[in-house]
Amino acid sequence: MRTARVYQRESGPVPEPRPPDDPADAAALAGYADALAGAVDEALPRWVDRSVRGVLAAQGLPVDGEVEAGITSAAAAARDEAMPRLRALLATDIDDQRANPLSVLRSLVPHPTAVLRAAGARPVGRDEFAARNFPGDVYDLTPASFADVDPALHDPGLSWGAAKAHVHLTRRRKEGKR
Repeated sequence: MRTARVYQRESGPVPEPRPPDDPADAAALAGYADALAGAVDEALPRWVDRSVRGVLAAQGLPVDGEVEAGITSAAAAARDEAMPRLRALLATDIDDQRANPLSVLRSLVPHPTAVLRAAGARPVGRDEFAARNFPGDVYDLTPASFADVDPALHDPGLSWGAAKAHVHLTRRRKEGKR
C-alpha cells in the first residue's frame, strides 16, 4: 500500500497534493450537482405545501387564507435557507464535505412545522427512531429519502450520489487504497 508523502512546514505536516480528477469525471459530477440543485429548488415549495396540507387534512383542519399565506412564506423561507447551503455543499470538494444534500433538506422541517403549529395541528405519533433522531419533528415530516421530498428528486439525487461515489473510488484507487 502506498502512503502519501508528508512535508514539514512551520505550522505542521502538509499532505502531498492529490492528483487532479479526470476532467470528464469532474464535469459529470458538477453537472449532476447542478441538476440536483435545480430540482431541489423547484421541489421545495411543493414539499412545504404537501407537508402542511397533508397533516391538516389528516386532522380535519381547514386551510384558510392565513394558512395559505403561511405555506407561501414557509416555502420561500425554506428555499432561501436551503439553496445557498445546498449549492455551497455541492461545490465543496467531496473529500471535504461533512454533510450531504439530504441533511440540508432535513434541516428545513421547522418551516412547515411553524405553519402547522400556527394552524393548531396536534403532534402525530412517531416511531422510536424518528422520536430519538428528530426530536423537534413533532409532525413526522423529516424525509428519509430524496423521493420523500418529491419524487422528482429521486433520479437527480441518485445520479449525483453515484457520480460522487465514482470520483471517491477513483481517487482512492489512485492512492493505492482500493
